[in-house]
Amino acid sequence: MRSRTLRILRAAERPPTPWKNGGGLTREVIVHPSGSDLTRFDWRVSLAEIRAPGPFSSFPGIDRRMAVLEGRLSLSIGKGAGMIATPETPPLTFPGEAAVFAEPCGGPVTDLNVMTRRGRFDSQLTFSTAREPRELNAHAGATLILALSDLVVGCPTGPLSLSSLDAVLMEGESHCAIAPRSGAATFWLVEIHASSSFA
Repeated sequence: MRSRTLRILRAAERPPTPWKNGGGLTREVIVHPSGSDLTRFDWRVSLAEIRAPGPFSSFPGIDRRMAVLEGRLSLSIGKGAGMIATPETPPLTFPGEAAVFAEPCGGPVTDLNVMTRRGRFDSQLTFSTAREPRELNAHAGATLILALSDLVVGCPTGPLSLSSLDAVLMEGESHCAIAPRSGAATFWLVEIHASSSFA
């Protein structure tokens, strides 16, 4: 792996904090700039726990991408028709100021949230499965690997072992190899880059 910056972000080190509106709990994976609160960040990746029906917090000026990791979620966004989101549902994209109401179906739901400040940063969110080592070439910006299974990220200093929900953040142009420890390596790939109007 070649990278200007490499950080390992362990799931066990993420304390739960209340949602902006107090309606649930979130665990922050990474925020930029570091230390930013919920009103000042340029981009943010987090995991949320939804245990009861209620609205999402409002984030004016923020673009959101969301993927369900565990459970089934009944969701309505703005004036659109309601839907059921599951781990098999492609990532959802919606503006942070949209009125969103969510209700877990049959048990708690965990979801992955990627937020970027509109006009400054954009993001991509991709689910991947690898049964054999997979090469990953990251471009300028920030690239986050969020493990959903036990996997290994190869780098020159030695292999990095990740358990479920651990993450690796790479900043700058990077190269690594992702391999399963057994079975298949499953992970979400989060790519964040400056928007064309801001770059």
